[in-house]
Amino acid sequence: MGGTCLNVGCIPSKLLLEYGKKIHDIKLADSWGIRTNHLNIDFSKLNQRTKSVINNLTSGVTHLLKQNNVKIFNGEAQVNDDLTIQIDDQTIKANDILLATGSTPFIPPINGLDKVNYHTTNTIFKLEKLPQSLVVIGGGVIATEIASSMADLGVNVTLLEVAKDILLTETKEIRAILKEHLEEQGINIVTNCKIKQVNQDKIILADETTIDFDTLLVATGRKPNLQASENLKLENEKDTPFIKVNSNYQTSKAHVYAVGDLINTYQLAHAASAEGINAVETIAGLNPKSIDINMIPRCIYTRVEAASVGLTASQAKEQGYKVKTAESYFQSNAKAMIEEETDGFIQIVADAEYGEILGGFIVGPHATDLIGELLGVKVAEGTVKELSEVIQPHPSLLEVLGEGAD
Repeated sequence: MGGTCLNVGCIPSKLLLEYGKKIHDIKLADSWGIRTNHLNIDFSKLNQRTKSVINNLTSGVTHLLKQNNVKIFNGEAQVNDDLTIQIDDQTIKANDILLATGSTPFIPPINGLDKVNYHTTNTIFKLEKLPQSLVVIGGGVIATEIASSMADLGVNVTLLEVAKDILLTETKEIRAILKEHLEEQGINIVTNCKIKQVNQDKIILADETTIDFDTLLVATGRKPNLQASENLKLENEKDTPFIKVNSNYQTSKAHVYAVGDLINTYQLAHAASAEGINAVETIAGLNPKSIDINMIPRCIYTRVEAASVGLTASQAKEQGYKVKTAESYFQSNAKAMIEEETDGFIQIVADAEYGEILGGFIVGPHATDLIGELLGVKVAEGTVKELSEVIQPHPSLLEVLGEGAD
């Protein structure tokens, strides 16, 4: 229960990041004058805690399902065209079906990869001991988060990205700050990377550079799990493996809906949850309001966090808005100075005529929490003026958001 997020995604990755951050905080405190003895990481005990947290969360999901009289079938399912579902030797009949079968790690065709031992994002969190050297193939959100956590835990990390830069889903300003911090963590980042050959303990690049490792992670994205619904012959989004849906997540077949990693939206747990609720309310005849993709926050949990929502300035201009932007910085913020986390900024993108908040971009300490206040005003259709009228507590990181609104 709990799918990718609870078992092999959001939760174990954030636990690993938290362990790394604790190491960083201890070293930072040491530089302030709070002396500590030699650090000793008991990785097996950390693993026990990870398993305990995941077990508590998945048990909670199971409990809620049972409490709400949801009948659970365990087994491998196949959905048929007549809306029957075959689960091993059982058959059940549905009026409506919601497909939420998630995704599987995508493995690119790299020479020699099929002959070596490697981890995916489904297996990396099952490591029994910390590696000495880790190579990560991929430069997206998951790849950088794992690289960041491992580097803070003392692992020698190399990140290999085929594209011109890492984190291409983010603005160039956010990318620049995150990349700089990852490199400050000691991570070797190689972009425009062409892999010639993968061997059991080293990677050979096209220019004959060799990179040694004892652990290899392939984190190059995920592909939808379509096996259970292949008999339905559902229409796909053009030139993609994703199931095509309308604004309320109904597929090309009546009474069949699809959400989460099966469709061509953000592959994020909170997005999938919102989509699932919308689909079920549609099935129940409640005519829910369609989800606005510009209201879904995107978060990166590297040691220096990033969070974004809505349109960039250039996207807003392309849509015909007269755009005004404001940047405010953590550098002079008292709370950031207290915590010694002063890098980063907040950018607000607004409609110059009416003050509507079109987008928000935060990179810096606790960015994934700070985005919440901006989201609240945006969802309530508040303007920059309303955001500016919020009296922010002092000292707090939220003051930076207030200064941008002002």
